[in-house]
Amino acid sequence: MFFFLFQHLQLPLNLYLRSSMTEKILILDFGSQYTQLIARAVREANVYCEIVPYHKNIEYDPTLKGVILSGSPFSVNDPNAPEVNIKAIAAHRNVLGICYGAQLTAKMFGGRVERSEKREYGRAILQTSVENVLLSAVPETSQVWMSHGDSILELPHNAAVLATTNSIPIAAFKVDEPGCNEIFGLQFHPEVYHSEFGKKIIQNFLYSVCGCSGDWTPAHFITDTVAALKKQIGDKKVVMALSGGVDSTVAATLIHKAIGKNLFGIFVDNGVLRKDEFEAVLKTYEVLDLNVKGVDAKNEFYGALDGLSNPEEKRKAIGKTFIEIFDQEAHSLTDISFLGQGTIYPDVIESVSVHGPSVTIKSHHNVGGLPDTMKLSLVEPLRYLFKDEVRKVGLELGIPHDLLFRHPFPGPGLAIRILGEITPEKVRLLQEADDIYIQGLKKHDLYNKVWQAGAILLPVKSVGVMGDERTYEFTVALRAVTSVDGMTADWAHLPYAFLGEISNEIINRVRGINRVVYDISSKPPATIEWE
Repeated sequence: MFFFLFQHLQLPLNLYLRSSMTEKILILDFGSQYTQLIARAVREANVYCEIVPYHKNIEYDPTLKGVILSGSPFSVNDPNAPEVNIKAIAAHRNVLGICYGAQLTAKMFGGRVERSEKREYGRAILQTSVENVLLSAVPETSQVWMSHGDSILELPHNAAVLATTNSIPIAAFKVDEPGCNEIFGLQFHPEVYHSEFGKKIIQNFLYSVCGCSGDWTPAHFITDTVAALKKQIGDKKVVMALSGGVDSTVAATLIHKAIGKNLFGIFVDNGVLRKDEFEAVLKTYEVLDLNVKGVDAKNEFYGALDGLSNPEEKRKAIGKTFIEIFDQEAHSLTDISFLGQGTIYPDVIESVSVHGPSVTIKSHHNVGGLPDTMKLSLVEPLRYLFKDEVRKVGLELGIPHDLLFRHPFPGPGLAIRILGEITPEKVRLLQEADDIYIQGLKKHDLYNKVWQAGAILLPVKSVGVMGDERTYEFTVALRAVTSVDGMTADWAHLPYAFLGEISNEIINRVRGINRVVYDISSKPPATIEWE
């Protein structure tokens, strides 16, 4: 959870490791909300791909097999609409345009794209009109997902319609341009779940059109990455902040496979971890044979948090204190040359997106930097992986399933699940309540059916009755959501009987809490965490 602290470091030399790929697909991003879904669909087909801003120069090295043009929030007829020279790209590689990419393709080759009289969003029935390699093994009629305000009204003279829907006459097409490779356009989004044969269409483009072999697997990634790490690090030493989370653990295990005991891990107990997490994580690292030092810094963090109730101030205090402790521990080591990080691909995409770095939402994602005295190069072995791919690599590495598939946990820990000021007693109360909740989810086979769950200690006391005594104690809110990536989330409809059982368990076993409520807010408009 702490690697975010170093996400925007400006270090003297940035070492970005990338496996030696034999083939890849390039996705030019025009700003679509679905661009990452395209990449995930390509990766699921065991083909490596990268997302780059549309305006980035393309290097046509032998590993590049094809180019996909993403959708966009723009209209191709907007004065400032993003453009690329599709003919020049197609002169070198096969091209697939999706939604905006298809409209831009049609327009650039002489077709006509206009604002639709009736915008088309949601499900539509695709009707294939001719046999073609792109739509091979796709039924004559199938469901697809539309999301566009413009429509292609006329194709270029050298293009042919491949499929239609009831609403639009041109849903898929092919351009035959002299001197160019294969050029296809899809008005719908094959990458989304609702397009029944969308993944098949993408696979047809990858395998049948571009000739990809589909050999990018977790095992190959591990072999290539370990070899690359050995080459880049050599006999030098790496220091790394570990959190017990998925990304940092998998990254550390890869680095360890390459350099063994020359990796020095530091795991800091910030006082706001889950119950018994510090000891449990250290035991896991011991099983994995990782060289990790546990640092009990609870008192330092409690001191830094003393009197703070504003969530941003709490985040900054945790970030600052962590950096100070990590710097102190790192300087106790000698001859360290590299800083290891668990950065994953969505973090990279966000920082180099078509719109530039994202606006800061929560400061703990880019709190300051390490002191200038720490001159280290970065090692980021997961830099090109999505979270689900990190888990697959972790399974291949033999990392315990429970660690790999644990729920997301906020970087500032329980500090932002305790609303208001932080005290050791409040932390104890929340740790106990949260543990009862999480263990209950696991016991009733509900843990893996929700994306994230946790308890929140509210700055609210209420009257209760226990036996013949009246109590005045804290309230706990339980939160559980279903989601795919955390960008949107719905509250999990947990069984009433389960919620009742957990409420009784918490109230009976955690002295200091006498009321439990359940959060039924979705994101948006609410957020998953309360602070």
